[in-house]
Amino acid sequence: MTQITNLTFDEIQIGQTTTFSRTIGEREILLFAAASGDVNPLHLDAGYAATTPFGEPIAHGILSASLISAAVALQLPGPGVVYVGQTLRFLRPVKVGDRLTARLEVTAKREDKKFITLDCEIVNQHGKPVVTGQAEVMAPVEKITIDTPELPAISVGP
Repeated sequence: MTQITNLTFDEIQIGQTTTFSRTIGEREILLFAAASGDVNPLHLDAGYAATTPFGEPIAHGILSASLISAAVALQLPGPGVVYVGQTLRFLRPVKVGDRLTARLEVTAKREDKKFITLDCEIVNQHGKPVVTGQAEVMAPVEKITIDTPELPAISVGP
């Protein structure tokens, strides 16, 4: 297990940044479809997707955006954070094998509610933005260090 430690509201500075990266494979797309119930053939059926302007299956937009949630939950601020809001704009399709990196930057702090605002951008392996937006979260006020659980082994397919 890996240990992670949060940043408290008082430790967080405007201009502070973090990144979180993942490769989006067919497995991630299938697991997201199963978890969300979104079985749009654009994501799951290569024959159908070939007839669209994308020419091949693309990842669910929210799957790509979930990297922002992971960066918030694990790094900035980390354990103890509460998501309050998120805006998103989807700029480019994400295809199987794309390596995505979420970049977050603290742009504002609100002392009365311990809220922080984060500008969010997800770029692909070519540095091209695929998702942009802004998150608002309630930062923890107490320092926490926890063990992260291991991801379960989940089989996909018949």
